[in-house]
Amino acid sequence: MTFLALVSGGAVGFTLGLIGGGGSILATPLLLYVVGVRDPHMAIGTSAVAVAVNAYANLAGHALRGNVRWRCGAVFAAVGVAGALLGSLIGKAVDGQSLLFLFGLLMLAVAALMLRPRGQEADLERPADRSTCLRTAAIAALAGAASGFFGIGGGFLIVPALMAATRMPMIKAVGTSLLSVGTFGLATALSYAWSGLVDWPVALNFIAGGVLGGLAGMALATKLSAGKTLLNRLFAAIVAVVALYVLYRSGSVLFA
Repeated sequence: MTFLALVSGGAVGFTLGLIGGGGSILATPLLLYVVGVRDPHMAIGTSAVAVAVNAYANLAGHALRGNVRWRCGAVFAAVGVAGALLGSLIGKAVDGQSLLFLFGLLMLAVAALMLRPRGQEADLERPADRSTCLRTAAIAALAGAASGFFGIGGGFLIVPALMAATRMPMIKAVGTSLLSVGTFGLATALSYAWSGLVDWPVALNFIAGGVLGGLAGMALATKLSAGKTLLNRLFAAIVAVVALYVLYRSGSVLFA
């Protein structure tokens, strides 16, 4: 289990560094289906701890590369964390397999949105003024609630949300999103830890593997960002593949 947790954590850290999200959409299924954590709520709580720590570690790396818009990131994190706390309280009351199935449906919707063609005006990045901050805050409230409800860091929601609110290029959305991913994940982790739903030894192994994987992910993201839509398509593909697998596994239990 220790080896599997290290390798799985490496995969999670790699995707966080690469696309700013995917940490929890990979972490929860990996904990359930690879590492062997039996309880979906325990897997969600454990993944929240690991993803939060790895997100902050990757945030530091992206900040050094100039890929973080701090004002927009701070607004998103501050507003979204309240929604994450509320969402986590509701999520713990929902059947675990039903939660995973809904999670899969949401991931498919996000993947489709990321593949939608963007107009020419999307190339003009908005300044971090009051209007942009208010738009960012409104989207953050919704993303934070979904993050807490599904027990995820929320990067796969935050990246497209930041792009929609500010028109920032994806490499900046990836870096900026990690501040919110870490904060949302921390809020969710505290809620689940309070309920005794965190496997701490597994979480520590996940974190150790994730730090190493994150370094490789950040390096690859910087190279891929030269292609205008390549990183967007890779993001959508990863989300869609994991979504289909989650729907298959959770649906086979729910509809058996």
